[in-house]
Amino acid sequence: MKVENVVLEKKYHDAVEHWRRHHFKDYQTLLDSWEKYFPKDEPFCLCAKLELGTPDVIHIGEQKGQPKRVNPDELTEDQAHHLLAIIKAQASTEFGSIQQHAGTVDRAHDDQDRAWVLRVMAEELRHGYQMLHLLLSKDWSHVSGGVTGPEMVEEILSMTTGNHVLDAFNLDYDSFMDNITFAAFIDRVGKYQLTMQKVCAYKPMADSMPPMLREEAFHLAAGVIPLRRFAERAAKGDPLAHLELVQHSINKWFARGLEMFGDERGGQKNISFGFKDLTNREAVNQYIEEVRKMIRDINTRFVRGRFPGYTPDKVESAIDELERTRGSHQGLAYEDLLYLPDPRFFRRKGEVAFQMVGVNGEPFTDADSYLSYLARHLNAGYVASRDMRLYAETLRKVVAGELTVE
Repeated sequence: MKVENVVLEKKYHDAVEHWRRHHFKDYQTLLDSWEKYFPKDEPFCLCAKLELGTPDVIHIGEQKGQPKRVNPDELTEDQAHHLLAIIKAQASTEFGSIQQHAGTVDRAHDDQDRAWVLRVMAEELRHGYQMLHLLLSKDWSHVSGGVTGPEMVEEILSMTTGNHVLDAFNLDYDSFMDNITFAAFIDRVGKYQLTMQKVCAYKPMADSMPPMLREEAFHLAAGVIPLRRFAERAAKGDPLAHLELVQHSINKWFARGLEMFGDERGGQKNISFGFKDLTNREAVNQYIEEVRKMIRDINTRFVRGRFPGYTPDKVESAIDELERTRGSHQGLAYEDLLYLPDPRFFRRKGEVAFQMVGVNGEPFTDADSYLSYLARHLNAGYVASRDMRLYAETLRKVVAGELTVE
């Protein structure tokens, strides 16, 4: 594994540093405590990292077997347009994630959880920096509509929560539970996107993926491990820990994560262009199964905490029984466990957009009844948010026939 570190031209590097001082005020605190929390890891580098020695031949699509492209003008116009949109959206998500985390990172349960999220934020900053490198190191003017690289950078760095490209990055956090659930669910989508793009026919993009993926693995851990610990606290009767808090956060983020893959019926263009190796539906189905296993793991920690004398096999048997009967086991009810909502629940994009479906797949026909249902299955802070109000207004118009889903 060999990686080339690249620093942007000074004026662009300084622009990112200026953005960081405004939106990521604890950055220096993280660097100062890096050795304490991450003694085995190399110091953080705000730079672009390009993997050396990746394949030179296109892996998939209509140009399979040809040399990978190293300049945008070697791509077809359609390819270049499409890839430019992917890079800009990726950059938006990285900087947007930092803005979200910053609002509640100080509400972490302990200093370690806080340090972990600060590291996630720093690595998201580096990933955004990586995408800016892709925009600035080559000339995209022939497909950018006359927008220059510096103008694209200015556009991306001026985005704030509410006007980022993807919906998941336009939701404010309500508590630190959002920080860790977001890492477990939304960063997991990021892992899928980066993995799919490792085959990218545009070599600078493909070379960017392996270093980002290695960092993304930590982001998932920064979500899953605190969720496990929270479940263990809840199992022991901690009055400040209850799995309903986790469930409401899952209900908030799972649907947005599914929508990050794009419409389930799409993705063929990415394959034909050689940019990704899975269709949207294939990636979504794999993601759902992976998240299902994660929830099972957290439930296992919870049940083990409730019944410390149980063997691992007996813990698994108890969960199987609860899921099969939806009843109770030694005073533990099925409703006490976490569950994965129906993939149609609370969707606003994709083939199931604005279908009124409950967490267990139950249908609704009345908008207000469905909104009341959502209010019981989401945390109060989110229910009171502007995003929820806009969803309610749109849903009512769709149900009344004043708007089409399209």
